[in-house]
Amino acid sequence: MATKANTQRNWTIMVYLAGDNNLDSAGVVDLKEMKTVGTTDKIAVLAQFDRAGAKQATVRYCLKQGTPLAKDAVQSLGETNMGDPKVLEDFVTWGVANYPADHYLLVLWNHGAGWDDANLYQGDVFSGAAPPVSRKAQPVATRGATAGAKALPLAQARAGIRRTRRALFSTTVEAAIKQRGIAFDDQAQDFLDNIELKKVMTAIKKKLKKKIDIVGMDACLMSMAEVAYQMRDVADYSVGSEETEPGDGWPYDRILKALAAKPAMTPEELSKTIVAQYLASYKTNENVTQSAMKLLALNPLATAMDGLAKALTGTLGDAASRTALVNARSQVQEYSRPYDDYCDLLDLCDLIGKGVASPAAKTACAKVKDAAAAAIVAAGYKGTGVDNSGGISIYFPKRKLSPLYKTLDFTKKTAWDEFLVAYLAGLGR
Repeated sequence: MATKANTQRNWTIMVYLAGDNNLDSAGVVDLKEMKTVGTTDKIAVLAQFDRAGAKQATVRYCLKQGTPLAKDAVQSLGETNMGDPKVLEDFVTWGVANYPADHYLLVLWNHGAGWDDANLYQGDVFSGAAPPVSRKAQPVATRGATAGAKALPLAQARAGIRRTRRALFSTTVEAAIKQRGIAFDDQAQDFLDNIELKKVMTAIKKKLKKKIDIVGMDACLMSMAEVAYQMRDVADYSVGSEETEPGDGWPYDRILKALAAKPAMTPEELSKTIVAQYLASYKTNENVTQSAMKLLALNPLATAMDGLAKALTGTLGDAASRTALVNARSQVQEYSRPYDDYCDLLDLCDLIGKGVASPAAKTACAKVKDAAAAAIVAAGYKGTGVDNSGGISIYFPKRKLSPLYKTLDFTKKTAWDEFLVAYLAGLGR
């Protein structure tokens, strides 16, 4: 058991590595990156790592520079279920109690699929489009993919989910068919969905008597209006990607080096730093995105989205307006091919504002863009495949609306799902 620090640090970084799946090797790489800086008198760098396999113990680390990783182990928890909300809550509680700081960054590390936890594993997980190029071409075993599949480059491990709508934490195909969730654990065959994630973050806030300063999503497709709105009352900032992430994920060495050089960073400054260092770590052609959002600003954005949904629904009776909406949807910046259900919200509003004649729709689009700009504190991209990315995406399916969409806070607050129902019904023969 760790002992409490004598002096409170500026930051405690807590990385929840749910590696009991095909990202096991990527977790090892990221721990090594964290150790290039490690814990100092100003920042604590903690990790909880559940490795793949029934006999692999979950280990908590206080990572240090220049030591063997085994020396950094603080606790061995045995085999845990990282899909259990209590396991995440216990990790954060432990980190805060033993490594108190002025500010806390919690990183949820694994696969990602935005808000959508449904139909996670449709066929061969790793079929389809070629993966992004990796900075480090280390192989990762494909547990949970097809039988007899070969090891994949590290880059494809995290991005391979583009064929499947995986959730934030992933498990085997057999365990997940027709289920919804984000914190899958292979051995426990359990998961943590978006609603449970909000509940556990609420419990953490109650224990700490404050919000987590930053929730980082080192995972694919998580920079969504719906995901951020779920977290609006339990954290101050979120950082994530609109597009799929390469297997390398976040460059922890770069991020921690910048923080160690200026440990007095505010939460907004660190959020911006994560975005900048993430983008700097990839080449110009790698089609990567990253953005940071101020979560309280999602309330005005949701209000603006409600207005947009109602304005667009009012245009559906006009044939020219319907055609303009279809054209906007066909041209907008999309993510996670071949599903294409997520698109950039700012780009969508640009296209609708230019194409739909309705003054009410134009005004509503402008209000959404203003609200989104107030929420996004940093955003960027690299690659022509994502060059219309503004920092926040939205669910806009082309064919069928997920029945689970209505369970989110965002759809309870806005009429966006009602617009989607009406729009999609109008596309039928």
